[in-house]
Amino acid sequence: MMKRSFLRRIITASALLAVATSSFAADKLNIGITLQPYYSYVKAVVDDKAEILPLVDAGFNPHNYLPQPNDLKRLKQMDVIVVNGIGHDDFALKVIQASQRDDLVVIEANKEVPLLPAMGQSVGKGAVNPHTFVGLSTTIQKVYTIASELSKLDPENAAFYRKNARSYAKTFRLLKRDAMLSLGQLDTAGMKVATTHNAYGYILQEFGVDVAAVIEPAHGVEPSASQLQETIEKIRQSGIDVLFYELNMPNRFVDTIEEATGVQLYRFSHMTHGEYEANKVEVEMRENVATLIEAMKFVASKHEQEKA
Repeated sequence: MMKRSFLRRIITASALLAVATSSFAADKLNIGITLQPYYSYVKAVVDDKAEILPLVDAGFNPHNYLPQPNDLKRLKQMDVIVVNGIGHDDFALKVIQASQRDDLVVIEANKEVPLLPAMGQSVGKGAVNPHTFVGLSTTIQKVYTIASELSKLDPENAAFYRKNARSYAKTFRLLKRDAMLSLGQLDTAGMKVATTHNAYGYILQEFGVDVAAVIEPAHGVEPSASQLQETIEKIRQSGIDVLFYELNMPNRFVDTIEEATGVQLYRFSHMTHGEYEANKVEVEMRENVATLIEAMKFVASKHEQEKA
């Protein structure tokens, strides 16, 4: 996980000057992206007005990916690259540094996003939660930032980009509204959840759900036997209702926790696995919201039965 100040050192004044004084009007922009959600974001904004180039082939694991020579070759084809920049795509920042390209513009998608602190026993001081792509409001803010920055580089299509960003944002606003209507007057006071790691904080906070326990000591790091036992005891003592874990990642310790505590399990997608697809974020966000609603209704029903 990274602090924003490190990324800002990558974006040099000469890069911005070079882009400002060149014309992209004659040719389509070649826009690089580092993670699957950013393909969806950029595609929603530019449609067919620009080319989108993933830095890494689909199917990689962002938790442990190491830069490859082909990544540098792909970067050379890009006019601009959109990065998460606060973790999860650290490999991309290494490639950008290695390229020594003063003409490359780096769009920091999270620069206007209010960030949550990272959680976990081994998380460093000042680390932030990089999973902003899991949240609804954070997704909207990032899409607006991307559209704004691309409009500066391609002013001829600026109105088109901003219109598309508004349309895309509306999709997620309506999704949240419908979810809230579905929950109605549901009483989820006292709902306690644990997560394998704090990837889901951004979506949970939008529905008033707090994380009581994080199992992994740090992102992608399995707990030791003693840490796992400590977590099991905390879940038992705290009355944790549900445990959220990652859909596309093996979490061998989750079954152990379920067997030891009887906690209800629910899975969220991180949206950073699989192919680069235009509708990936919308499809998987809808699934995540549906999962959260199911979990909240389960807890409300459980608490109601306990009162009876």
